Amino acid sequence: MAVRVLLSAFLTVLLGVASVHAQDTKEAAKAVSNEDGKYLDAEGTPTYNIEPDGTVDWYTFSGYRRYHSECHVCHGPDGVGSTYAPALANSLKTMDYATFLSIVAEGRQNLSGGKESVMPAFGDNKNVYCYLDDIYVYLRARAVGGIPRGRPPKKEDKPEGAKEYEASCMGS
Repeated sequence: MAVRVLLSAFLTVLLGVASVHAQDTKEAAKAVSNEDGKYLDAEGTPTYNIEPDGTVDWYTFSGYRRYHSECHVCHGPDGVGSTYAPALANSLKTMDYATFLSIVAEGRQNLSGGKESVMPAFGDNKNVYCYLDDIYVYLRARAVGGIPRGRPPKKEDKPEGAKEYEASCMGS
């Protein structure tokens, strides 16, 4: 019985680690559905969509804007990192959606090699929390090479669902 419990715990940890460390790719990030302008991949995870003429979906564009208003101070422009914080465009290659949400909302502290790094919690910052999916989608697009550095040149119009969610989340 104890061996079965230990084996079960080991497999749970192993499978959990494997899902967190699976390499995201353009193929895995490919949009397969659209719910009022929000694109989802085959797993139902928010993702980006880029038209052949370079037009990005609203959420990717919004994520670019929100990232550069709140996150780039520490994590560098376009998610490329800085001497202060890691490159999120690299981190999202192996970080799943739930882990991203958790770290941004709750923060994280790492101690390695005698160096301490702290990601503050942004769960109470509506300028971040209300746009977590947008920021995730933008960084995911950067991580898999879906969009280059810089401001996306063209964007879709803001969907009604985004307007309604923003108003309810921001309290207006």
